[in-house]
Amino acid sequence: MSAINVAILGATGAVGTRMIEQLEQSEIKINQLKLLASPRSAGKTKSFRGTTYTVEAATPESFVDIDLVLSSAGGAVSKKLLPFAVKAGAICIDNTSAFRMDPKVPLVIPEVNPNDLDWHQGIIANPNCSTIQMLVALAPLDQKYGLRQIVVSTYQAASGAGQSAWNELLDQAQQHLNGNPETASILPVSGAPKHYPLAFNLLPQIDVFEDDGYTHEEWKMIHESKKILRHDMDNPDLKVTATCVRVPVPVGHGESIYFKLNQNPTVTDLKKTLEAAAGVTLQDDPANQLYPQPITAEGQRDTFVGRIRPDYENPGSYNFWVVSDNLLKGAAWNAVQIAETLLQRNLLG
Repeated sequence: MSAINVAILGATGAVGTRMIEQLEQSEIKINQLKLLASPRSAGKTKSFRGTTYTVEAATPESFVDIDLVLSSAGGAVSKKLLPFAVKAGAICIDNTSAFRMDPKVPLVIPEVNPNDLDWHQGIIANPNCSTIQMLVALAPLDQKYGLRQIVVSTYQAASGAGQSAWNELLDQAQQHLNGNPETASILPVSGAPKHYPLAFNLLPQIDVFEDDGYTHEEWKMIHESKKILRHDMDNPDLKVTATCVRVPVPVGHGESIYFKLNQNPTVTDLKKTLEAAAGVTLQDDPANQLYPQPITAEGQRDTFVGRIRPDYENPGSYNFWVVSDNLLKGAAWNAVQIAETLLQRNLLG
């Protein structure tokens, strides 16, 4: 494996910081590393494999001689800068929603649809964090038994809205414990006219509302799932619906998923399939109270699955509970994993 030149765009954010960590732990050989961010973050320093790097302000000229860009700087920045990176010859793995629904851009989870990397045109999109963990758990069952329907309710951590939302949650918790009013300026959506505290609360809104009453986060889960599993964001055969809720957890999304299969396997069959699936850790022992939790998933790359049980009223239908670190498998690790897969398939460098 030859060494490559890498740029990390958004290097000082919650995801960008973890991209650096995951890249450092990977087997990817780095010749040159550039850390890019907004002008206000320029001058900060980060350590990578024993060397200290200074963060630079990102410009269209930042990508000269770069082979790979890992991007998590916000959709507007990605739309502005990544075309320059592609023109300079780089392959870009973008963690924003900027290109996810573009039919010319593969939307990739390496355990699920690595073959889609073969048709990239310079940009590869990381799916939404909540979509990633759901499909890591469901794709092995889809491949073996055929998936007909997904009904998902999410319990999404504050860090999914960025470091500032995470910090605000901690501040609100301290305010509450001190007997003071909780101040809110970010959630559920930073640009919304109203903001509500998350500490000791639940917010049934993630992202803006669409005209049909669904939030854009729910829209993303529905259409990204169809694009990844059926290569058609509007596929009528796979039924998907979602309710997305922000919860007062720092890191780690939970999802309660109800799904229907074309076949009627036993729970034992499902467990065997999931135990053999890449990127899945089965934690399902109710007698010993073993089940996935955000507090134990934090810092782990795998997606954790438990509480698997049939719907006795509807044969072929099941419930399970899925948890993953939204900043790792839901973002940074999935991006680095895509880079590793590109190298394995001789598509990079």
